[in-house]
Amino acid sequence: MPERNSDFGKFGARGIKGHELVARQLDELAGFVTTPVEQRRGLMARLNYLTRSTHARQAARDAGLTVTDRTIKAWKDGKRTPSRRNLERVEAAYKAVRRQNVARYLLARLNRSGRGTRVEFHPLSQSQVPRPLQRAVEYRHLNVRKWDRIIGAWAAGDHEALDDVWVDEVVQDLGSQWGQYEYVSNIGFSA
Repeated sequence: MPERNSDFGKFGARGIKGHELVARQLDELAGFVTTPVEQRRGLMARLNYLTRSTHARQAARDAGLTVTDRTIKAWKDGKRTPSRRNLERVEAAYKAVRRQNVARYLLARLNRSGRGTRVEFHPLSQSQVPRPLQRAVEYRHLNVRKWDRIIGAWAAGDHEALDDVWVDEVVQDLGSQWGQYEYVSNIGFSA
């Protein structure tokens, strides 16, 4: 990509890659359990979600939760507590399974039968950039109609693919100065 920023922040600009903010927004729409996994209530909510059916158990195994059913039962009964590493595995498996389960719903919600969803791009912060080096970057919005590949990359947890799809299919639609919106301060959906 000729317009990709290779030395972002050299003169003091601050921002976040757009695909990271999209992933955060999609995570928020997915509605994850908010209680931390370290607390008993949070652990129980995640374990119940991951073990409620044979399909959920298999998806949890595929996502990296490789402990036995006997160990999970001991955790649920309070006879044993999971190690820090197993807590991280439970959290990672929960997020992966939740993303897979809500992907179809989010896809329908964001595509809206072909009408798409309005996406707002808030420009990066140039408050630390010397005045002669500042660019004229403004707030922009765009109606995104095709969310299939974006949701697919997000559900798979593939950040590199999400970045490529976001830049190639969405940000380039902003016009000739699309490279200025690779890094932004915020991205919002009207979903």
